[in-house]
Amino acid sequence: MSYSPVLPVGGYAGWTLLNRTMAKQTAAFVKSPEIKRDEDYFKANIGKISTAEQLVKDRRLLKVALGAFGLDADINNKAFIEKVLKDGTLNTAALSNKLADKQYQKFSAAFGFGDFATPRTKLSTFPEQIISAYRARQFEAAVGNQDGDLRLALNAQRELGTLATKSGSEQTKWLGILGNTALKQVFTKALGLPASVGAIDLDQQLQLFKTKADAVFGENTVSQFTDPAKVDTLIRRFLVRAQVDANLGQNGSGAAVLSMLQQTNAFIRAR
Repeated sequence: MSYSPVLPVGGYAGWTLLNRTMAKQTAAFVKSPEIKRDEDYFKANIGKISTAEQLVKDRRLLKVALGAFGLDADINNKAFIEKVLKDGTLNTAALSNKLADKQYQKFSAAFGFGDFATPRTKLSTFPEQIISAYRARQFEAAVGNQDGDLRLALNAQRELGTLATKSGSEQTKWLGILGNTALKQVFTKALGLPASVGAIDLDQQLQLFKTKADAVFGENTVSQFTDPAKVDTLIRRFLVRAQVDANLGQNGSGAAVLSMLQQTNAFIRAR
């Protein structure tokens, strides 16, 4: 039986409890039989893979490869995945460079089939790099099976930690957020923007997100999220707003929402 994360409460209170128990919960999760079997098979066989075609033909390897980038749903889209891998990322015309979801770009770059004469599957350090990412993503998925908002919060914490420290312009970093569906969802709600913001012109979206970030955090940069306190503020705003919306959707009761907010605030003060 697969390990299920212990999540007795949702919202920001649930997020705080999850972070307190994260080390123990993830350790138990990676010891579950299914995860162990996936990892052992990947370690034993990925070094034998030289082409994108070979990878997509091995479903067990492909499961881990896609799972490490949150692309699990594409397990049956073999022709599409093979094209993404074969094209690589160095050519501007490559398929992954044209897709809005930049996880495909990261996926293709990680394996290197279309970019190098020798793919990165041949590197001795490669299996552990992919498995580490696979563990993190699969734990997030297990959390998401119980609470989708907490899964989005985990994703935001991990993705921002990487994106904020990257070299490059702030505009490029913001485009990275707008090109990451899950991360954009967190920012949209945390900044109090409507879900329909995705329908407007990209340049307008970029300016709107920067303006709102400046109003909420005092800066309009993505680099500011190297500060863990600001990441926590972002996630807290997202989770509280998400919980308010959920309560309103369920019963439309302002009293219930007020009660939830009071409980959350009391929990935070008691920490």
